[in-house]
Amino acid sequence: QVQLVESGGGLVQAGGSLRLSCAASGRISRINAMGWYRQAPGEQRELVARITSGGITNYADSVKGRFTISRDNAKNTVALQMNSLKPEDTAVYYCNVNGGSILLRDYWGQGTQVTVSS
Repeated sequence: QVQLVESGGGLVQAGGSLRLSCAASGRISRINAMGWYRQAPGEQRELVARITSGGITNYADSVKGRFTISRDNAKNTVALQMNSLKPEDTAVYYCNVNGGSILLRDYWGQGTQVTVSS
């Protein structure tokens, strides 16, 4: 079993910052990509940012220049630094890890709420 534990969500005013963290543990000897997705009420889940095992990143256009994703391969953690937050960033943010021990698959965190007030 693989567990993902997220932390760092909360309520912040527009223009503020938050940092999300996610730690993977359990039967996960190999991790490919790690990323963050978000889902606002009534909307589909969308990719926010993703980072490969080699450190290549990609971001949703809406967050480029404001959010930064990083990972620590030794600790199996991924973080999302969110700056200049906007009300439209309000959503539940989910950590995603593609990895495992023998078979590789996608794992999801439980989600953490980010609310940006105007």
